[in-house]
Amino acid sequence: MRALAGPEQMAVVLRAALAAGINHLETAPAYGPAETFLGQGLASLAAEGLGPHGGWRITSKLLPLGDLEAGRRQLTAILSRLGIPRLDSLAIHGLNRPEHLEWASHGAGAELLAWALGEGLVGQVGFSSHGGNDLIEAALATGRFSFCSLHLHLFDQTRLPLARSALAAGIGVLAISPADKGGRLYDPPPELLADCDPFHPLELAYRFLLDQGISTLSLGAEQPQDLAWAAALAGPAATWLSPAHRAALERLAAAGRERLGPERCGQCRACLPCPSSVPIPELLRLRNLAVGHGMGVFAGERYNLIGRAGHWWEQSNAEACRHCGDCLPRCPHQLPIPELLADTHRRLAAAPRRRLWG
Repeated sequence: MRALAGPEQMAVVLRAALAAGINHLETAPAYGPAETFLGQGLASLAAEGLGPHGGWRITSKLLPLGDLEAGRRQLTAILSRLGIPRLDSLAIHGLNRPEHLEWASHGAGAELLAWALGEGLVGQVGFSSHGGNDLIEAALATGRFSFCSLHLHLFDQTRLPLARSALAAGIGVLAISPADKGGRLYDPPPELLADCDPFHPLELAYRFLLDQGISTLSLGAEQPQDLAWAAALAGPAATWLSPAHRAALERLAAAGRERLGPERCGQCRACLPCPSSVPIPELLRLRNLAVGHGMGVFAGERYNLIGRAGHWWEQSNAEACRHCGDCLPRCPHQLPIPELLADTHRRLAAAPRRRLWG
């Protein structure tokens, strides 16, 4: 997704992945030229006889739209760009709305997935989702999917119960971008570094997810050094979190609670539904990160995507709050939610920024 300078850069990242013991590559047609560059990088390494034991495991993704013939053309184009005859895994990319689930489970998408499996063009099918928990739960319950890609992060644990249920049912779980979407942890602020000392925040984030049993982490490498922690953590581990790691995580949580004081949102979601459709827990989660851990840059990036990323992200920011007070009696911590939402907007609102790809 991020090694977009050209096939040479992609090949350099692939070499670093190989050296780190990585054998799974995930991409998508929606990631600009990344899929094409990946195919060229794979060809370059293959010409030198380089590859992991047992070969690469490759995942790509299709957007949930179009009829069966359009889907067949999309899949054929994916295989052509990657230069391979078969995908190990094919995911529905962004199963974010009920109509997407209908497409994938009963509509043209269901026909496409059955055709792809029947023709031996893919080994298994799954989905990625940026949608709500109810939608993800419904998708997992269909029994049609062998894996899912979800936002599972040290600093956003709301989907962990879904991940545990999926894993218990034998469904693979990939954590989407713990390094970037999980908080820009590759570039942590001073407060966060101090809170996690003596460990790096990204190491703790990776270890936390692996300790939860998450089967795959998406690392989003742009350059070889982005895979340094993958190399450091490679190989079997009797325990991902030692007593020292657990103590650091406890200190991290305590530091956030201390800085936020009585204004900390506990993410219980009792405030929902909001009559104005304000995503209160998500907005106050971003405030928690900005105030509690100095993660204002990350929180600002996410906040300023609201309403600008279609169904991939929230649609309403804190300005949509009408101060009706409907949420106040439901909050078990008696938070002044409208005031905190206004403070969130003052802290995080900025001019729109360009996304990584269009």
